[in-house]
Amino acid sequence: MTFSRREFGRLALATISAGYAARVGVQTAEQTAARPNSVVRGVAIGMNLPYNFGGRNAPIDELINNCVALGISVLELRTQPIETFLGAPDRLMPISQPRRAGGATPEQLARAEAAAIAVKPELEQWRLGVSLERLAELRRRFEAAGIRVPIVRVDGMLDMSDGVVDYQFRLAKAFGARAISTEIAESDPERLGKFADKHQLLVAYHGEAETSVTDFERAFSLARFNGANLDLGHFVAGQNTSPVPFITKYHDRITHVHVKDRKLNNGPNVPFGQGDTPIAEVLRLIRDNKWNIQAIIEFEYPVPPGSDRMTELKKTVEYCRSVLA
Repeated sequence: MTFSRREFGRLALATISAGYAARVGVQTAEQTAARPNSVVRGVAIGMNLPYNFGGRNAPIDELINNCVALGISVLELRTQPIETFLGAPDRLMPISQPRRAGGATPEQLARAEAAAIAVKPELEQWRLGVSLERLAELRRRFEAAGIRVPIVRVDGMLDMSDGVVDYQFRLAKAFGARAISTEIAESDPERLGKFADKHQLLVAYHGEAETSVTDFERAFSLARFNGANLDLGHFVAGQNTSPVPFITKYHDRITHVHVKDRKLNNGPNVPFGQGDTPIAEVLRLIRDNKWNIQAIIEFEYPVPPGSDRMTELKKTVEYCRSVLA
């Protein structure tokens, strides 16, 4: 029996083992079919990870597998999993890191903060000496699964030395990100903005409920590459107004929005569609204007009795998909 070149190619690909295919970067038919796609009518729906899974660190394979299960192809990824992949010791980058929105007690948070302060000098030394060459390999692993990471989230950046801040920008660029996200503070938009302009990489300041439009405008005035990560739920709850005018005016400064639903007057986080946040209006505004603003889901409402986190995350994704359809 003889085969045409096309038939032989199909037969050869079908006989490649999944493990070998993964090692050499070949995608089997099953892997190709499983690739997630969360870009809906031009709007990239993504997730803040590992935060949405209940922590700040997690194994890379676990993150990828959960993204595929949720159909998510865009991430705001924290540096903890990245640095763990690069070889940061467990004592410097623990997998289990409690967070306030994850239901941690004040005592747990205080212990975690004390532990982080204790290892800070050692962690700084590790960061300043680590090679970033393996980031290309990590980036390929995400891309092979159909996942891209346009935003790298850096926790505690305001307290880092200039050398470590510079390292974080180099890490984000080597990983292929278009922006770094971090918390906003009165004293540091000017300092961080100098690094952003130097590396020509946006730093997106994340605002809390008390962060005003004036706070963002001040940051914008201090550096060309100072931008915003606008949290829709916090903005509505703290400013008691729609974020639409701000987004419309400063869309070229906003790298991504955090999608969550909250009530006015510092109200609670609630399931999507049950609060006062104009999620649908904002997502459609981004869609209709074709703005390069990622819609990053940030999961913070309590998991209802009888449900679980993955089930609720699927609901948030479907909500965003439905309003964009």
